[in-house]
Amino acid sequence: MDGFVSVGFGNYINLNGVTAITRCESAPMKRLVQNAKDHSKAVDVTQGRKTKAVILMNDGSVVLSALLPETIVSRTQSAPVTDEKILQAKMQEDLL
Repeated sequence: MDGFVSVGFGNYINLNGVTAITRCESAPMKRLVQNAKDHSKAVDVTQGRKTKAVILMNDGSVVLSALLPETIVSRTQSAPVTDEKILQAKMQEDLL
């Protein structure tokens, strides 16, 4: 998969770097998240909301999202956001 996908609140991840998108309720996932936080490998993009998805990246980092895994996966199935689309959106924000 090419491109980026929104993981909520204006944050995007590169689809080429994603290993897995999972729920975070199980004890093994909670341990994995805590271990990532302890080793500064966790990126929290929840904006203070409850974590609903854990995204495992190829480099060993963990992205915590407030979106459901199903929502993120459905966004990957639609047209992924490309670098060009992100730049266009950023330019529009700067113009406003």
